Amino acid sequence: MISSLGKSWKNLLKDYFSCSKFKELGVFIKKEYATKEIYPSPKNIFNAFRLTNLDRVRVVIMGQDPYQNPGQAHGLSFSVPDGIKLPPSLKNIYKEIESDLGISKDFSQGNLESWAEQGVLLLNSVLTVEKNKPGSHAKKGWEEFTDHVIKKISDEREHLVFLLWGNYAKNKGSHIDRDKHLVLESPHPSPFSAYSGFFGNKHFSQTNSYLKKDNKKPIDW
Repeated sequence: MISSLGKSWKNLLKDYFSCSKFKELGVFIKKEYATKEIYPSPKNIFNAFRLTNLDRVRVVIMGQDPYQNPGQAHGLSFSVPDGIKLPPSLKNIYKEIESDLGISKDFSQGNLESWAEQGVLLLNSVLTVEKNKPGSHAKKGWEEFTDHVIKKISDEREHLVFLLWGNYAKNKGSHIDRDKHLVLESPHPSPFSAYSGFFGNKHFSQTNSYLKKDNKKPIDW
């Protein structure tokens, strides 16, 4: 599973990859792929790490688990491959970007690889899911792994922005050193919660303002 990770991530996480918890997770995931329809494809499980090297991370956007409908998940939180209709949460993210930054988004295109290539780590808390069963791979070991990832990033880097939308993502906040990083929290962009505080959170402009103050290039959202 970890062959697609770059050297910097492998070095950062090598201790965890050798622990019993991760080995147990690997056994479970391998069996799931062999017997069920699991998303994303095995080659894309660690796509977020492959597209955003550790030393290039400037922003972290936490998701919950991958999209559970066919063709949607490709290893980046909230993102869908080219040609796939935007899910409701991503539509709401685009709407907030338009409102916050005064720019027009292309609602026919939901592939966020361009964000990843700019240093936005699009990381789900759980990296796999069974078809049509959201949350099916929760509490199998992925959460401990991504907790470890967030803590290591927080420890190793400085002046990053963490965007935590919804309670699932907010749970990661306890692993972040808020004296070193900017942590922005709000309700999830899902249609069920977007109007209770996601819309109007202005996280995208706040992120870019913080990056500029640290002499970093802002994200082209």
